[in-house]
Amino acid sequence: MKSPALDYLRVETLSAALDAFAGQGGEAIYLAGGHSVVPSLTLRLQAPSLLIDISRIAELSGIELIDGWLRIGAMTRHAEMISNPLIAAHAPLLSAAAPHVAHPAIRNRGTIGGSLSLADPASEFPAVAIAMRSEIEVVGPQGPRRVSADDFFLGLYETAMAPGEILRSVFVPPVAAGQVVAFDELARRRGDYAMVGAGIQASLEGGRVEDASIAFFAVGSRPTRAASVEAALSGRMLDAVAIKAAQAALADDLEPDDQPNMSAAMRLHLARVLLGRLLGNLGGPTA
Repeated sequence: MKSPALDYLRVETLSAALDAFAGQGGEAIYLAGGHSVVPSLTLRLQAPSLLIDISRIAELSGIELIDGWLRIGAMTRHAEMISNPLIAAHAPLLSAAAPHVAHPAIRNRGTIGGSLSLADPASEFPAVAIAMRSEIEVVGPQGPRRVSADDFFLGLYETAMAPGEILRSVFVPPVAAGQVVAFDELARRRGDYAMVGAGIQASLEGGRVEDASIAFFAVGSRPTRAASVEAALSGRMLDAVAIKAAQAALADDLEPDDQPNMSAAMRLHLARVLLGRLLGNLGGPTA
């Protein structure tokens, strides 16, 4: 199939992009890396009157420390999550997740802003943003605002962004003392969408869990924080008993649906297996 007829405009500032969108009465979409927009146009899932190319906007680029927070520009490519030393030091969970994202050709073009804006529930980075307790900065006609990752993802391909707003940056809080991370996913083949995946960021002291932040993906209509699991681990030694308690608590956090290729019970079982593996990797024995 071919995309519908549309106009194309490349802009170099956020204000120009916002003005162009407003001038189309909402019948416009933004183009960054293109890995979600281009297929949707080709399949005619979208038919805008104007395609606004924001890939050259300088404000959307850059990786830097600001008051202890790591700011990652929305145009940062997936591949940079693997290679950038600031991300490795200040957002190690992103570095751990990035090699699992699709294939090298896609990682070389796809952007973190595009991934978060799309809010695909089977995507790695939305769940990682939640596990890192990130804040997502968006810019609209009324100026910039920051939204916690917990509040950003509302449902299937749905975010807290208003029409016309642009995701500018992701802010990652300072690394806590004793912080450790773990990430993994279960997929039929490397590069396939995961059947279930999770990221964990925790602070340990003498093997005791002082704090834990855990998020799952590919188990529902949006990335899901495992709050009951976090509570089950809080203040406990990360041993086999604690891991089993965490696995048991997972049923309170996840409610997967039955799918043609997998039952809800099987997906929950796989999530428990994955959780045990990840917690084991943090320092305790695998349950």
